[in-house]
Amino acid sequence: MCGIGGEARFDGSAPDADAVARMSAAMRSRGPDGEGLWSDDWLALGHRRLTIIDLSDAGAQPMVREDLGLALVFNGCVYNYPELREELRAAGHRFRSTSDTEVILVAYAHWGEAFVDHLVGMFAIGLVDRPRRRLILARDRLGIKPLYLAERPGRLRFASTLPALLRGGDVDTAIDPVALHHYLSWHSIVPAPRTVLRGVRKLPPATLRVIEVDGRSRERVYWQPDYARDPAHAGMDAQDWQAALGGALRTAVRRRLVADVPVGVLLSGGLDSSLIVALLAEAGQDQLRTFSIGFDSRGGEAGDEFGFSDLVARTFDTDHQRIRLADDDLVPAVRATVAAMTEPMGSHDVVAFHLLSEQVARHVKVAQSGQGADEVFAGYGYHQPLAQVTRDGAAETFASAFFDRDHAELNRVVSPAYACGHDASRELLLAELAAPGAQTALDAVLRLDTHRMLPDDPVKRVDSMSMAWGLEVRTPFLDQDLVALASACPPEHKVAQGGKGVLKEVAREVLPADVIDRPKGYFPVPALRNVDGAVRDLVVDALRAPAARQRGLFRPEYVAHLLDEPDAAQAAAGSNKLWQLGLLELWLQIHHIR
Repeated sequence: MCGIGGEARFDGSAPDADAVARMSAAMRSRGPDGEGLWSDDWLALGHRRLTIIDLSDAGAQPMVREDLGLALVFNGCVYNYPELREELRAAGHRFRSTSDTEVILVAYAHWGEAFVDHLVGMFAIGLVDRPRRRLILARDRLGIKPLYLAERPGRLRFASTLPALLRGGDVDTAIDPVALHHYLSWHSIVPAPRTVLRGVRKLPPATLRVIEVDGRSRERVYWQPDYARDPAHAGMDAQDWQAALGGALRTAVRRRLVADVPVGVLLSGGLDSSLIVALLAEAGQDQLRTFSIGFDSRGGEAGDEFGFSDLVARTFDTDHQRIRLADDDLVPAVRATVAAMTEPMGSHDVVAFHLLSEQVARHVKVAQSGQGADEVFAGYGYHQPLAQVTRDGAAETFASAFFDRDHAELNRVVSPAYACGHDASRELLLAELAAPGAQTALDAVLRLDTHRMLPDDPVKRVDSMSMAWGLEVRTPFLDQDLVALASACPPEHKVAQGGKGVLKEVAREVLPADVIDRPKGYFPVPALRNVDGAVRDLVVDALRAPAARQRGLFRPEYVAHLLDEPDAAQAAAGSNKLWQLGLLELWLQIHHIR
């Protein structure tokens, strides 16, 4: 797990090594254990290292194999690297380290562009093929590791974070009206390839991009499950699916133990993280370190789920740590959290993840987490009605439950200079749901959730907040083989028992019933959910700051309406419209975007 960056020049100029060095310095928290720079005649690479696998200097990056004519920067972890190394060694290749980084280099040397098809894990890759004078960029199948791009005439830069590209300089920071439309429609989600800034894009998940020395490039999507029934699974009943998915999840959890340092678990007390703890214990992990966080209660809303996390910790005898924080701890952390965001993220629990990661990083470098289970196994409330509608009805059912604002309201929110002249969010929704594959309405929405929304909300949130403290978080529910198998599972097994039915049956083999059958919970942070007290003061100050008035993103009368009538600020799925606006403006100000 690291921070990567680089610059490619297509105009005959030498790459700007100083800009790459600035980009790398901006990602120090992602890789506090080391740094490296490398340059060629048209390319420069930078790297910040977090030592997880092969702690020696042999695993340092940028990694260059002169004999192969290859150079590489890589962020993430390839879980099957020991098996790949043995396969490649048997094919005649040799290795100089025990790192997964070198396995990627040799895999490219052996399989060419098909190397990504052999990697099991999370990764963002920048690989230089010197003989062919090509730059290869690749991102893992579920978009767990980020890769941001900034292109100018004659030049391409890439980095693990958007702020790193800003530190490099010369980025078009104008607001993208279509991205703004998405941000205000979908709980602050801006799906790849867009970002809220016109001059920065993201390489989409499961995408490989090949860039030639003259600037020509091509892309291919190398993986996409069908979300349809596979004849190979004909005749499988609910118990068969339970056994198959339970086996795949056990494999996913074991895969994510590969490390030369201890691995902990972020234990919320919900089904998903509790199941990971249970399966790790089943696999023989003794004295597993687990961590939970809680906040002050507010207005009858509990600020923690310690009762459930304590139950799991006692059941499996983990070395458990409760982290309790008061509102006085929360508010000062908001600005630091926003500074750590690679993009503005409006989820109310993002600050909680930032604070949790700070504490966990003091004890372990690697932790597993339950992110992704709701998207993969139909755990959200809006998934239930989707099981009852036709494919043609999927868009309206999803939009009514998920959209924070429709296009008409957006025209009342955004100033004319930033308004999008068409309903970009609904158009993208319709296009995604109408794409080939996906047998039912629920299949289509789960595909949308998992491959478009998930990488730019919970996955991005966890990566940004954990890496702000040099903590690597691994997500077993986003294992590529588990996701592919779950996509083929009949929807009725997933929506059973109020959602995640088949997963709950897997859990009954190892977890107490009180954890499985409890009401669904969310990371509770009442002060942010309600935007009151000092949090409200912070939002108001951001929206009334001189930079905000000069930018003029939002119509003043709309902001005044939300401030005067707090109930009007409540949006879909517990999000808060006032927090979305204030968070975006605060992010732009902290990153000095004019």
